Amino acid sequence: MNQHQLTIAASHRPEVLERILRVVRHRGFEIKTMQMAQTLGPEQINIEMTVASHRGIELLSTQLTKLIDVNSVNVTHNKTQQIRA
Repeated sequence: MNQHQLTIAASHRPEVLERILRVVRHRGFEIKTMQMAQTLGPEQINIEMTVASHRGIELLSTQLTKLIDVNSVNVTHNKTQQIRA
């Protein structure tokens, strides 16, 4: 299973986080870690999350950039984790 770390810059609005989480779920990714912080300005937030899936990260990052309040999406780290049964 591949793990990817995303950094998302978005507008600070109540519904933004819900939209992002819905897209992550609908695209078949599992959130492993997530951290959100307000930037220097009161109108923007940064969200850092680690997601895991067998799917390509492009499926998720492309859809996230289409969200109206998302300003940018950066994939900052990619690693493969082997799962043992």
